[in-house]
Amino acid sequence: MLRLSLLLMCCALPALAAPLSGVKTAELSAQLYAAGLEAGDPLLLIAAAKLRKPLAFRGEGQAPLGWEAMLARAEEMAAGDDALLGLIGDVRAETRKGVAAGPMYRIGALASGGGDKFTGIGFAAGDYAEVYVEAQAETDMNLQVFDGDGRLVCADTDPSPIAYCGWMAAGGGDVVMQIENAGPQDTGYALMTN
Repeated sequence: MLRLSLLLMCCALPALAAPLSGVKTAELSAQLYAAGLEAGDPLLLIAAAKLRKPLAFRGEGQAPLGWEAMLARAEEMAAGDDALLGLIGDVRAETRKGVAAGPMYRIGALASGGGDKFTGIGFAAGDYAEVYVEAQAETDMNLQVFDGDGRLVCADTDPSPIAYCGWMAAGGGDVVMQIENAGPQDTGYALMTN
């Protein structure tokens, strides 16, 4: 019963606060999933999948960490627990409610040491701009964003499978986004902007 209460609170929190962008929702979902794996807690995996399900990942291939895979792992961990298995079934049965925030610009793959460069991505002056990159947990994704004059606007190069940049688009115009797989193995990835 405590687990059910925690799940309901977790899923209700975004409704009580300001709405999360698609980028922040994807990041929160990945963090919940990682915490659930580390703690051996299928409830956190269910919450992560519930957050992830409405996101509109588009592109070739599949997102590195899809809601279906999250639920499958939660189901393995919850074997024999009818309450948790019921929650998993409920999340699977939910239908989308409206349009997902934050378009997916790319789902792709990178070899170890490889990179992709995206040009012509525009953000309106005065708007808060966000870029989110996610890959499998066994790698290290780096992200750099440059303005039209080649100046570094934002970078996330910490060793993790998630990279996030957020900044106030002061002058507007197009930016150049560069991502790199600095990890030891090839990986699939998803890139999202707000």
